[in-house]
Amino acid sequence: MLGNALIGLREGLEAALVVSILVAFLVRTGRRSELPKVWLGVAVAVVVSGGVTLALTLTQQALTFEAQEAFGGGLSIVAVGFVTWMIFWMRRAARSISADLRGRLEDAIRMGPAAVVVMAALAVGREGLETAVFFFAAAQAAGETTEPLIGFLLGIAVAIVLAYLIYRGAVTLNMARFFTVTGILLIFVAAGILAYGVHDLQEAAILPGLTTLAFDVSAAVPPDSWYGTLLKGVFNFSPQTTVLEAIVWVAYVAVVLTLFLLPQRSARPAAAATTPS
Repeated sequence: MLGNALIGLREGLEAALVVSILVAFLVRTGRRSELPKVWLGVAVAVVVSGGVTLALTLTQQALTFEAQEAFGGGLSIVAVGFVTWMIFWMRRAARSISADLRGRLEDAIRMGPAAVVVMAALAVGREGLETAVFFFAAAQAAGETTEPLIGFLLGIAVAIVLAYLIYRGAVTLNMARFFTVTGILLIFVAAGILAYGVHDLQEAAILPGLTTLAFDVSAAVPPDSWYGTLLKGVFNFSPQTTVLEAIVWVAYVAVVLTLFLLPQRSARPAAAATTPS
């Protein structure tokens, strides 16, 4: 539940900030007449994202057990790829995203009403589709039916409130620090989902080593205990972990966390102008 709440908070705040940037730009430039088109685009993005989640759920339910495991495992790996790309993209583009969105919206207004709707839908829809796939994979890993959804919706609700307060100037949030902290936490969440995906592929007999355990701490960390549930909900920790799962988890965290914590390279200075002879 907590892991899904983190997903909802992080992804929801990114999408909400995109919307607030577009709305603030239109309000400050006296183009309130364009707001309904932006909101229509946002609504389209939300519906499409919800439809993707529903389609994934229905598709999995129609499969055999082995096919479900293969589908869930493959989708978990895809979801981890999405969230990894998103973490690094946001770190790199955070400083320029506002100017980029304003420029694209300005171009869309000149092209016509349909372009504004499409631009808003694409700007929010990218976050929505990533969220849909990652939430589905996280919910499957959690093994629950309602708690992941409740946690996810709570995270979304908090994100919307935060974005509104930031827009109104009631709250000042250090966005760089926020995305850094949530990025680190999401790396551990993603590592758990990746390990779960590997386990699914092992159960589908696509990968070997299902019965080769790296450790079994079921006695010390019962799955139904409060701390076992907490570790499962946040990091998708399994008391019975195969060797391949452990290797994948450690390798992902070691590589991705190291790259994420490396200082960003500053932009190269522009080449000096050639002095005329």
